[in-house]
Amino acid sequence: MTQENHEQWTAVDRYVTDRLAPADEALTAALAASEAAGLPAINVAPNQGKLLHLLAQMQGARTVLEIGTLGGYSTIWLARALPEGGRLISLEYDPAHAEVARANLAHAGLDKIAEVRTGPALETLPKLVAEPGAGPFDLVFIDADKANNPHYVEWSLKLTRPGSVIIVDNAVRGGSVLDAESTDPAIVGTREMYELVAREPRLDATAVQTVGTKGYDGFLLARVVA
Repeated sequence: MTQENHEQWTAVDRYVTDRLAPADEALTAALAASEAAGLPAINVAPNQGKLLHLLAQMQGARTVLEIGTLGGYSTIWLARALPEGGRLISLEYDPAHAEVARANLAHAGLDKIAEVRTGPALETLPKLVAEPGAGPFDLVFIDADKANNPHYVEWSLKLTRPGSVIIVDNAVRGGSVLDAESTDPAIVGTREMYELVAREPRLDATAVQTVGTKGYDGFLLARVVA
């Protein structure tokens, strides 16, 4: 990726966002609060947030599970897609991040719809499976530590139904997903996630490469078929 390419991708993202996914006060405030709290600027781009919003709407989702909350920016996009009576549960490892996200969701008027649960997702997911009435979820968005992506997909299968959609962000890693010799846990986990999805008969999936203000990456999109 050259600087010139990144500048062009960012300019195109800005053009698309200005016309099709303009910011509003709550979204702008969520990003500002996250920055003020020192959270890393790894939230989805606005046009990617709008894509999540549209996918949830097209899915007719009433229940959403998000693994990886950060400051709640993507959570706002997803929660806004839900109909009256809808419910979103987001899992966040870092208590400080979770507090920022809860405040952002309250500011957006979504704290009655979206709930942030704190702790390692591999500990909270089993509790969620055992919780009466917690699932199944119509849509799962996975955007947490990439080393555990295979485990997150496995748990997502326990919390979904035929027809549910699972989305895994950052599934291309700037093309590094091709490096079979990598020892980077994020690359190893991403590759293991692809292998799991490829052999899993309950999933029908593809992946899409993306470029934009966040650089070169992509996402995996899977439908639960059985």
